[in-house]
Amino acid sequence: MSVSSSVSRDLSAPAVLRSAVLPTAFAAAFVVFVWNEAAREMLLQLLFPGRFSYIYERVSLARLFGQHVALVAISSTLAAVVGITLGVFVTRPIGRDFHPIVQDVSSVAQTFPPVAVLALAVPAIGFGFAPSIVALFVYSILPILNNTISGLDSVDPAAVEASRGVGMKRCQILLLTELPLAARVIAAGVRTSVVINVGTATVGAVVGAGGLGTIIVSGLVRDNSAYVFSGAISAAFLAFSLDFVIGRVQSRFYDARGG
Repeated sequence: MSVSSSVSRDLSAPAVLRSAVLPTAFAAAFVVFVWNEAAREMLLQLLFPGRFSYIYERVSLARLFGQHVALVAISSTLAAVVGITLGVFVTRPIGRDFHPIVQDVSSVAQTFPPVAVLALAVPAIGFGFAPSIVALFVYSILPILNNTISGLDSVDPAAVEASRGVGMKRCQILLLTELPLAARVIAAGVRTSVVINVGTATVGAVVGAGGLGTIIVSGLVRDNSAYVFSGAISAAFLAFSLDFVIGRVQSRFYDARGG
């Protein structure tokens, strides 16, 4: 008994290292990179020797990172709310006729590049934060909408009938049976959408929305690889972090439910 427990602990040690120690160390190193300019400059000097400038002076990297998080959070939340709501609507009897129309429109919307959406939004809304939110929202709603429809359509009809048999009403069946059973598929769509949004949000810099695209664009204009690296590695870290966090939340949720 004690031998098997010892073996189990030994086998689980690498998993614990991967799931806790390494992400924590990676996050700590990134915090130092973003918020400590001296440490960041030392690293960039090693990676890109001979550059005239290593630190973007106009706006701090920490502030650009915060702007980027805001862009992703607002647009992803709007896309999740609208995408899940539309997905629920077109899978109800009252909205079945709109099912192909909604899917076709959302598919066409994602074929437009974010820059094209920005170009259309700027004359109507103006420069700044708002057109970027519109572009990101349009570009990220499709994975959530499609996964919501797929998840709800794949719910076992027997589970729905059983719920109806115990006296549940339509809203109760949706909230207590269908959405929980479809939650894994819906969450995967949200996860994909959020990660896509992190990279796409960099284009907001071209219309004055701020974010990490600002330093990337500046680096490209000035032919400064240190600037480009600072913005790109920060966006990559944010994407990996959000993917990791959402994945862990999903795992904990299904472990708690025994699923």
